[in-house]
Amino acid sequence: MNPLRLTRWRRAALAVCAAAMTMVIAPAAAQFRVEIAGVGGTQLPLAVAKFKDPGSAPQPVSAIVSADLERSGLFRMLDTPEVIDETAQPAMSDWRARAADALLTGSVSRLADGRFDVRFRLWDVVKGQPLVAQSAAVPASDLRLAAHRVADAVYEKLTGDKGVFSTRIAYVTKAGNRFTLRVADADGEGAQVALASPEPIISPSWSSDGRELAYVSFESQKAVVWVQDVASGKRRAVANFRGSNSAPAWSPDGKRMAVTLSRDGGSQIFLMDRNGENLRRLTQSASIDTEPVFSPDGLSLYFVSDRGGGPQIYRMPVGGGAAERVTFSGGYNISPALSPDGRNLAYISRQGGAYRLVVQELGGNAPPRNLTDTGSDERPSFSPNGRLLVYATQSQGRDVLMTTTLDGRIKTSLAVSQTDVREPVWGPFGR
Repeated sequence: MNPLRLTRWRRAALAVCAAAMTMVIAPAAAQFRVEIAGVGGTQLPLAVAKFKDPGSAPQPVSAIVSADLERSGLFRMLDTPEVIDETAQPAMSDWRARAADALLTGSVSRLADGRFDVRFRLWDVVKGQPLVAQSAAVPASDLRLAAHRVADAVYEKLTGDKGVFSTRIAYVTKAGNRFTLRVADADGEGAQVALASPEPIISPSWSSDGRELAYVSFESQKAVVWVQDVASGKRRAVANFRGSNSAPAWSPDGKRMAVTLSRDGGSQIFLMDRNGENLRRLTQSASIDTEPVFSPDGLSLYFVSDRGGGPQIYRMPVGGGAAERVTFSGGYNISPALSPDGRNLAYISRQGGAYRLVVQELGGNAPPRNLTDTGSDERPSFSPNGRLLVYATQSQGRDVLMTTTLDGRIKTSLAVSQTDVREPVWGPFGR
């Protein structure tokens, strides 16, 4: 929890009421609507042919692949309604005439054991050569994941960066007086309920291997940090000390966790083992220190403190030592997020009466860059390849999730119908 700025949800979390909590792992009914705004500076013309399918596949694989690649903002998708046999060489002159630089073909067929054989081939239209060809046999329940993995392979081959389409995001929704922690594909589809409660749930944080989620729940009428196995739903309380327990952050190796505790009177940052043992106080100030996040190498900790009079982002060694101020532009900067390569710091900056998403290059002299023109941005989180950010904001009076490229030119709106959504965090590679 961030004492420096309480959102509507986090203010509601302080009005604790005694009601039962339930925990399930079940498909969520709400789905995301995806809207893409903006045009990238350079887009590669890409044609995705409709995959050959006898009609038995329960998921539109080629449509999922096409939507993934379009959402990245790096490709100009060409209208390709026809089905092309991926085993035969296409007529490259026809595709060159359509101004395509690359062509993706594929097929989905049902096997005798009930699984589906997903095959694809990516062609370099300019050179008339295949770039990559793969196949996988998957159960029907994994067809959407298989489509995301096809998009990942295409993205990596054409850009040189790993794709993030098969990764997951976690977020919290609120409908009436019901709070729900959900886990979904990176495109927002296929959401499952990890925890449902009449009490607020905030600050979800992925473990480095993607197997566990830490979060803060108010189900016991106070803020307690829990860790939950994503697959099984089994969970354990790891920080339930006197006072408030909040803002969990995993170390890159998954062995430790940083948390904000008020057990000694003020909000200070502590380190502990992943099981809650070997607690050690890290910050030693009379101010509010909160929202810790580890650097990618695990040697430093970034956090928010008002020790300078207003909330700013600081950095200090995990082993202990003096803290140095990192943000200087503006008088109110919170919610730090580090890119996987450690080169960029994203945070929320108050500018007048607006809260906007900002990115600052670390180790350079470039000024921070505003990525949005909205006024209620919250809690940014980097994709595991560092090319995108997911964050919460408000649009037309509703809470929504957005993704944006680091230059702010391509934005994707992930709006959940009939519910408000907050607290997004992007999961790691490795699914």
